Amino acid sequence: MFALVDVNNMYVSCERVFRPALQGKPVVVLSNNDGACIARSNEAKDLGVTMAQPWFQVRHLERTAGLIALSANFELYGDMSGRMMTVVAQYAPRQEVYSIDESFLDFDGVRGDLTTLGREMRARVLQWTGLPTSVGFGPTKTLAKLANHIAKMADRQRGNYPAELAQVCHLGEMNDAQRERLFAATEVGSVWGIGRRMTARLNEGGIRTVAELLRADLSTLRKQFSVLLEKTVLELRGTACLSLDDEPAAQQQIMCSRSFGAPATALPGLVEVISQFAARVAEKLRQQRAAAGAVQVFISTSPFRTHDRQHSPSVTLPLLRPTDDTRALIGAAVQALRAMFRPGFNYVKAGVMLVDLQPKGQQQGELDLFSADATPASAAAPHDTAALMATVDALNRRFGRGAVSIGSPHNQVGGGAHAGKHERRSPRYTTRIDEIPVARA
Repeated sequence: MFALVDVNNMYVSCERVFRPALQGKPVVVLSNNDGACIARSNEAKDLGVTMAQPWFQVRHLERTAGLIALSANFELYGDMSGRMMTVVAQYAPRQEVYSIDESFLDFDGVRGDLTTLGREMRARVLQWTGLPTSVGFGPTKTLAKLANHIAKMADRQRGNYPAELAQVCHLGEMNDAQRERLFAATEVGSVWGIGRRMTARLNEGGIRTVAELLRADLSTLRKQFSVLLEKTVLELRGTACLSLDDEPAAQQQIMCSRSFGAPATALPGLVEVISQFAARVAEKLRQQRAAAGAVQVFISTSPFRTHDRQHSPSVTLPLLRPTDDTRALIGAAVQALRAMFRPGFNYVKAGVMLVDLQPKGQQQGELDLFSADATPASAAAPHDTAALMATVDALNRRFGRGAVSIGSPHNQVGGGAHAGKHERRSPRYTTRIDEIPVARA
């Protein structure tokens, strides 16, 4: 039996933990550069604010409806996520952290009433972290995900589903007739893996609810859509096609990109930004215990600034040998930037992506006949590099990101001239000692 534990409106809920006055009020969290709404409280959803809606389109609701907008505080959200995942992991033998706010648990072999256990788990997460969650149980991952959706909707929109399913829903303990009624009341687009385009195609074919999808012919679905939809239907019928992943799959690409608070027109400023991005992806690369074979860099003007000249180039630079050394990756990224930069353009976005990723230590070595340093001492360089990078990462984990950095991006640690806007960001209560909450008697 699987369970999916999901934090309700994760980013907003993290903000409310430390600012109780936000409870019951319409709140949105804005993306980097305060551009779009990437999280909404239920009250904001009721005002009609949609996911990823540009902030300028709903800004008038600040005045007319009391909408509160906050800049994204990813450092806080990541730390709160880790705390929540640690709590729920105590309830099951195996866990798969699916996203920052979702975790699959495998309750195979766990005795007792799982619904009661789910409510106990939810109560403990709320007590220990302050985060409200929904819990869904099902014999497959897809059914657990659907049960979680029902638990969330039963709590938020009373009347659509039975009230007893609010917050915790266990599809595995229901009989066929009970599940049929729930599936008939659930739109097919609510199923995990069925996106907007597929939903529209299914609707055109007369399939609008989960119950209608379950009655569809599998061979026809495979021909008209894909084997993935066939597996989804099998999962909904109770046949497990997806296993629990104890270890997340290694990323095939690692990217860091941002929009700027103000346009960048000079090369030195862009060098600082690109260096900072390269340092960040290098850190992520080492966390994955991988090495990159190439570095891709892009810079872009804004297509919405119609009076500006447009220039959005991208350069991919192969490396002599795969590496996770921040210094080498910054050097390659800056070299790519210099090759494509053109003066006279207002660049508003940039990014660095590491590609051709390989497991660390499994790269094929070669004799470098053209190296400027061909002395025997250079043979120890890879080991020295690994030790140096491990030390840098350890110091940054202990004293905070940016405590130790390469010279080029060092000036960017505080933000830099082209840092994204975060004028509405709340304090990083749990990770910065100088921003810790203060209680006054």
